[in-house]
Amino acid sequence: MTTIHYFASIREKLGLASEELELPAQVDTVSALVELLVEQHGSQWEEVLNSTSVLVAVNQSVAKFASSVKDGDEIAFFPPVTGG
Repeated sequence: MTTIHYFASIREKLGLASEELELPAQVDTVSALVELLVEQHGSQWEEVLNSTSVLVAVNQSVAKFASSVKDGDEIAFFPPVTGG
């Protein structure tokens, strides 16, 4: 089972903080996961998750949309963070 977290403004836009799902074998990258999520939840998810400002982490390490994922991973989508 894969755990997916949505943080801050992404959580607000999607109306969901987290979810768990089993990844099909063909879902082996973050990009493929985003396609699956859009297919399951609707087109508004595509606009939010495919934004150039969305960051992703796989197992608590910053990743790219081309990064590998597998069932059992923890994946997080979050907006850029600034500090000061």
